[in-house]
Amino acid sequence: MRKNILAPSILSADFRHLEQDVLEAVGAGAEYLHIDVMDGMFVPSISFGMPVIECIRKSTDCLFDVHLMIDAPERYIENFVKCGADSITVHAEATNHLHRAVQQIKGCGVRAGVALNPSTPLNVLDYVLEDLDMVLIMTVNPGFGGQSYIPQMTEKIRTLRQRAMAVKPSLDIEVDGGIKTNTIRAVLEAGANVCVAGSAVFGEDIRGKVESFLRIMEEYPEWI
Repeated sequence: MRKNILAPSILSADFRHLEQDVLEAVGAGAEYLHIDVMDGMFVPSISFGMPVIECIRKSTDCLFDVHLMIDAPERYIENFVKCGADSITVHAEATNHLHRAVQQIKGCGVRAGVALNPSTPLNVLDYVLEDLDMVLIMTVNPGFGGQSYIPQMTEKIRTLRQRAMAVKPSLDIEVDGGIKTNTIRAVLEAGANVCVAGSAVFGEDIRGKVESFLRIMEEYPEWI
């Protein structure tokens, strides 16, 4: 069975006390930390890179879910593994050699994921789906926090889960963008089981917000 997992995005944490925010989220029950790496090219924003990951790796042993929103991510996969990534997700739109990038991630001994922007069709996964541990469906256009969930993505999640049940039943489906307590039920019902939340977790009362998400996630059966 695949667990329903909350993955708080540290992009929304307060970097004045990042370690404190991270430990509060993990202590409240978050099993993953979602780490958005942005290069200013694939997406307009620039976030952070290996030094930040290496630093917070010393503070927690929870799973580091590293989302590379960068052009030609294969240039840096090994480096991100060395600094602490447990799972690396690359964008299908960001590389000319998706299969090669996936195999490179798997060759490093970590979980391999592929992310799809909202307008990217599922058929780009046709020849790599069996090799993946996770697919990340972007439920907003990537690059900025605080956006609203795109409703059309619910059907995209549902279709992917149906395909996965035939090809790779163990596949994790992650969603990222606009996930709040009033939108998470839709993605869970459609078949997602890893939910990224940023601004809806970090800020005031991190523990209370994590616990609220987890209570909702417990209402939904784990996917078999």
